[in-house]
Amino acid sequence: MSDIQAVRIPDLMSRRVLVTGGSTGIGAEIVRGFAAQGAKVALHYNESRDAARAVQAEFPEHVVAVQGDMSETGTPTKVVREAARMLGGLDGLINNAGGMLGRVPTTEVEPEHLDRVFALNGKSVWEATVAAYPYLKASENGFVVNTTSIAARNGGGGGAVLYAAAKSFVSSLTRGQAKEFVADGIRVNAVSPGLIQTPFHDRYTPADVLAAQSATVPMGRVGRPDECVGAFLFLASNAMAGYITGQIIEVNGGQLMP
Repeated sequence: MSDIQAVRIPDLMSRRVLVTGGSTGIGAEIVRGFAAQGAKVALHYNESRDAARAVQAEFPEHVVAVQGDMSETGTPTKVVREAARMLGGLDGLINNAGGMLGRVPTTEVEPEHLDRVFALNGKSVWEATVAAYPYLKASENGFVVNTTSIAARNGGGGGAVLYAAAKSFVSSLTRGQAKEFVADGIRVNAVSPGLIQTPFHDRYTPADVLAAQSATVPMGRVGRPDECVGAFLFLASNAMAGYITGQIIEVNGGQLMP
């Protein structure tokens, strides 16, 4: 059990939460974090079925799984509705699904690649939130927490311009929907991870590049996925963050101090 799982936040118990992209990396730790609080969690995954089942097996009484490719139009709506069906409604949505889909310089980007990056990282967040809105409005103290990125502020590393731009969209969406939804009792916030050791970097960031990037972090190391979870739990808790909306919490070891 991680340190964060040992912390108890009573008002998260029995809350019904959908976590998109919840099978690996930060998403898997978010699922574990909510389940450890006694929440009912719908773990969304796309290709990582075995990883999803492994996380689900850790909390069989608290976690259900739903599959879907969030980059396909209509799938985020289906995922939200299936999650709500399985959980008997939704109190919270964690829009965590996303990915770089490769490092491609701006001048070499094909239109199809641009469409895929924005569909997965931007459009899916918009669609899932719209689909979840009626459930969150019907809930007491509904919430949305989006996963953005340090790339939204610094433009991203080499070949990650589209990813960075899509995450900037998510950050702006967070602020705008926070104002739109506040009268409905729905808080909308975001967490912005910095350099975190996840399958994302395992796939797209060479070891020497990761080492060079970690040297720019004042804490002197790459972060762990579980070190992001506390920010999500904090923002989900009305007891602790009931007067917080439209905010983005940076979790980056001091790499960026806006």
